[in-house]
Amino acid sequence: MTLNTRYSVQTHVGHKRKVNEDAVLALPELNIWLVSDGMGGHAAGDFASRLITDMAAGIPQDLAPADRLQALRDTIQDAHRLIQKEAETQGFDVIGATVVGLLLADGHFAALWAGDSRLYRLRDGEIDMLTTDHSVVAVLVESGQMTWDEAEHHPQSNAITRAVGVGDVLDLDKIRGETAPGDRFLLCSDGLTKYATFEMLRQALSTQPIELICDHLIQIALAGGGADNITTAVVDIV
Repeated sequence: MTLNTRYSVQTHVGHKRKVNEDAVLALPELNIWLVSDGMGGHAAGDFASRLITDMAAGIPQDLAPADRLQALRDTIQDAHRLIQKEAETQGFDVIGATVVGLLLADGHFAALWAGDSRLYRLRDGEIDMLTTDHSVVAVLVESGQMTWDEAEHHPQSNAITRAVGVGDVLDLDKIRGETAPGDRFLLCSDGLTKYATFEMLRQALSTQPIELICDHLIQIALAGGGADNITTAVVDIV
């Protein structure tokens, strides 16, 4: 089941936060990688992100690719309900987390996401953002009023419109496509993209080896201010 891939994952609390509300999961035996970002400013965001990754870690290994994708979707939906129950038990208005998950199979990829954690792909020296943020500023980007880089500096850049644990129904977006040898995928929380432009990401992903890339990206965010938790997962198709 394991493809010929190489990967690296890393998370950092950043300069300003006392608790790391991000979580990252690598399941190379299932060809699944996942990043989750507990909603800043809400109680128990770290509980929400870690619940998602802990539950995903229990996906059975003997599933076909389509069944693995469905199991990942079901797991996130189950986490959605459990997070809501925890919020009710603790008396909190809301507990939530973003999520982005990548699944690789022979010659193909699929991704599920909710919120503003992102998936990028570097191919032939060019970078593409494969996910679209569920956020207030995403509407402005999609209408052509600003770029994604400009949106990071908007006053409502942190206002997300969809998250695991928030709302009665969780609508997960999905994208799928073909992979090619040399593809490099990046999953990350917004603690990176607040400080790293598309060109900065392209340069880093194009030049840094897999052993150093995640630390390099985190150093970019820390040098930029590091006001949020920072999480990266990079996967290479060898």
